[in-house]
Amino acid sequence: MDLTMLWYLVPSIIMFAAGVYGFCTRKNMIALLLSLELMLNAADLNFVVFNRFLFPDMFEGMVFTLFAIAIAAAETAIAIAIIINIYREVGNTDINSVKQMKF
Repeated sequence: MDLTMLWYLVPSIIMFAAGVYGFCTRKNMIALLLSLELMLNAADLNFVVFNRFLFPDMFEGMVFTLFAIAIAAAETAIAIAIIINIYREVGNTDINSVKQMKF
């Protein structure tokens, strides 16, 4: 592996690890959504880096990243709408409050 590729992969690994940690430890739905977005951005960075270093003349990694960004934007809009509706019903965005709603 080229040393220049490592300069891009290490921040991507750190971003993904921070996202996983945040997703596993947070109880607020907005914080969970931010952690999920952090993991998606780390994956997008990997798409671009691998495309740049493995296939420099092709743009598949860039295209995958654009689709992933579009899907992440749609997912975020839907998740925020769901979180707003839950906040209107329960009064907070705590995961434990949502678990109590199903009973």
